[in-house]
Amino acid sequence: MKDRTLILVAIIVGVLALSVIIGFIGQGNVRHVSIFWQERVEQTVVFEDIDGKVQLRGISGIAGEPNPYLITRTGFAYLLTVINNGDTNHRLYIEGLNVQTDLLEPGEQETLTIHPDKEGVYKYFDKRQWLKHLGFIEVKTVVPSDDFTGIWRDLI
Repeated sequence: MKDRTLILVAIIVGVLALSVIIGFIGQGNVRHVSIFWQERVEQTVVFEDIDGKVQLRGISGIAGEPNPYLITRTGFAYLLTVINNGDTNHRLYIEGLNVQTDLLEPGEQETLTIHPDKEGVYKYFDKRQWLKHLGFIEVKTVVPSDDFTGIWRDLI
């Protein structure tokens, strides 16, 4: 009878110890680096002067059509690299987010880091002596899957 009690106590202590170890490790207490990296959205666009008209074209992270509809998310760093491949100086200005590049000479580039905090659709311009509307940038809020309810939660 004493052996059974000893074995039962040893099993219970072993299961509890295993649970504590899994909980401790699962909380990230043993990792030498953080596993949560700050996410970011990266896109690269280029100014071009074609037939006397200015256009912005996506070359990385966005489709290559002229004056693309740019999309990013709230709560994430948005890195927008702007390259001037045109014949004249250009400056990208995003109305509403109030960010702009320096005046870029042909061949120069600059990376804007934007931290959007609210949803919206904003216009972007080539800003030199005047504003030339080129396109739009949309900021969206992405809902974590934990906030899904009903059938949507069951599909994840």
